[in-house]
Amino acid sequence: MANFEVEIRGLITKEKYIELETLFAREGKFKYAKNRILLCYPDPNTGSLVEECKIDIRIRTTNGIPEIIIKEGEWGGENESRKELFLRGKKGEFDKMVMMLAALGHKKGIFAERRGAVYMYKGIEFSLVEVPDHSFYFEAEVMVKSKDRQKLATEKILKICAELGLKPLSQQEFYDYINRLNAESNEPFDFANYQEGYFNRRYGI
Repeated sequence: MANFEVEIRGLITKEKYIELETLFAREGKFKYAKNRILLCYPDPNTGSLVEECKIDIRIRTTNGIPEIIIKEGEWGGENESRKELFLRGKKGEFDKMVMMLAALGHKKGIFAERRGAVYMYKGIEFSLVEVPDHSFYFEAEVMVKSKDRQKLATEKILKICAELGLKPLSQQEFYDYINRLNAESNEPFDFANYQEGYFNRRYGI
């Protein structure tokens, strides 16, 4: 089973978002709209949410379906290749997952909302993402069966991105962007202030 995620991201303008949306709809294949709520926890070994986050633990919903996700490995830049593990729940179980992770000691993190759409284009999954009231970016992803296939997948993504006029973020640029989102758009989460059913009441998840 392909479970290594090779992914490249870059910032785009609203105008470029619309241009890509039109191109992918015409020449690619629309997969689904992606409305996402996510709660990210710091790396349990380093306490980092960004630069030193090698174990990425999060709860997320995609269109209302919750998942517990663990991604292991380096992230950001052109060398990202992470092993991805996940457990999918049922609609309405997001709060249950929050309480489960709190019981395991994961009580503080960062909460975020994202909107967008996912397309397949020339064998690459492209996500066009809007950070509400903030910015836009793209994610270009290929799943591979083993880490030694990362280089070819990365080369393929970079080639198509160049054809599309897309500039990937370097690792430091990516870290700077995530830190900016955490400061300007995302919300801090503290389980000490959590009330059971909060996310269901706020988002119906």
